[in-house]
Amino acid sequence: MRTGIVRHIVQFVLLVLIQVLILNKIRFGGYINPYVYVLFVMLLPVDIPGWLLLMSAFGMGLTIDLFSDTQGMHAAATVMLAFVRPGVIRMISGRPVFDPGTIPALSSMGTRWVLFYILILVFIHHTFLFFLEIFRFSEFFITLGRIALSTAITAIMVYIGFLLLDNPEKRNR
Repeated sequence: MRTGIVRHIVQFVLLVLIQVLILNKIRFGGYINPYVYVLFVMLLPVDIPGWLLLMSAFGMGLTIDLFSDTQGMHAAATVMLAFVRPGVIRMISGRPVFDPGTIPALSSMGTRWVLFYILILVFIHHTFLFFLEIFRFSEFFITLGRIALSTAITAIMVYIGFLLLDNPEKRNR
């Protein structure tokens, strides 16, 4: 139990550092913004209590907001991600109950499941974040383009994170 908590704390710190020190500096023409910090919420156990999931997401989003000076936009989008996560998990897995402590991973869920999981959650997060950021529909199609491009790049980076954090012994069984 304690090793799981320590692992999540280390993931939190590493993802904040990667996001703030590297990825926040990258803007490809103003249209692509990779937000790999969402990986933290995606890697939390499936059976985590709802209040703890929402509080963890809020903490991650608020931390990114503090370093990015974005006035709560990342906190709101990350809480939205955490709010829809249980429904997305039930929708793509087709089963309401998982073993205690199950963490979404390639070794336990499979590549197809993880790809759907990543794409749906990243798309929801980015849609909420970018429309909250622009806060008008006059640039609707430009914002849709930003959502699509950023979702694609973020999904690739998050998938690489899943690959790096997966247990290779379990995957080869």
